[in-house]
Amino acid sequence: MTSSSAGTGAAPGPAPARRGATGAAARVPPHAYFVVSAVFHYLGPAFAVLLFARVDVLGVAWLRIASAALVFALWRRPWRTWRRLDGRTRRLLVAWGAVLAVMNSCFYLAVDRLPLGTVAAVEFLPVVALAALAARTRRNLAALVLAVGGVYLLTDVQLVAEPAGLAFAAANAVLFAAYVVLGHRVARDDRLPGVDGLALSMLVAAAVALPVGITGAVPALTDPVALAAGIGVGVSSSVVPYVCDQLAMRRLPRATYALMVSLLPATATVIGIVVLAQVPTARETAGVALVVAGVALHRERAERGHGKGR
Repeated sequence: MTSSSAGTGAAPGPAPARRGATGAAARVPPHAYFVVSAVFHYLGPAFAVLLFARVDVLGVAWLRIASAALVFALWRRPWRTWRRLDGRTRRLLVAWGAVLAVMNSCFYLAVDRLPLGTVAAVEFLPVVALAALAARTRRNLAALVLAVGGVYLLTDVQLVAEPAGLAFAAANAVLFAAYVVLGHRVARDDRLPGVDGLALSMLVAAAVALPVGITGAVPALTDPVALAAGIGVGVSSSVVPYVCDQLAMRRLPRATYALMVSLLPATATVIGIVVLAQVPTARETAGVALVVAGVALHRERAERGHGKGR
């Protein structure tokens, strides 16, 4: 489990396809990219939880980030784009990279202590505020209420039992909101072709996370199974979902994307059942149903002009 325009509000409607989203990529509905991202957003971390038995938590986080950075470096060679960027865009990418590094580390520290579905529910809470900023119709406000109610039911956190887990989950949640804001700016910046902005930020993230993650990752460097698993987690957690996020963010208003993020607790709950045998209670199942109902009820406003948005 962010942004090129200068404005302060969300765009009134889907942005037109941008450079790097042409051809087959532009013909795929942006909501489809979000669904793929939602699945992989927690599928990779679910496998990472299984890897914690062999590698330290922060070591797994760094392996995820570093392997994704390596894939992007070989695929995009983003340093060629970096040379053409101005100082403001470079600062944006460095900020996003720092957010990615700390967010992923906090996320793994949280899922090491709390169920995946609970962390996902907490992760959603700040992001819903972004949707609330643009929920200007009764229908969308009702959708927001349903989604928040569903997340409330899903959030069954034992405050006394796992205060550290909750603290890491809360930090991850704030950083995930920053990821959404900054990611939208990057996705809609025409100076960043394709996913070069993501590739550059992932290289920054690998460098930022290195001091706290490399020590824990060292055992995996001599363990072929753990190393292969770490690379697999990186591809499934940071390459596939983040690329899909950029393709979705390029064409979806920020508020619409933020509300759709409320689907993440539902996907996390399902993946928790399948991969980690974390079976939800009746309360959690009702929460998933409310989240899905809220997303289904939401409608974008009719587009009056493309304008600039996040």
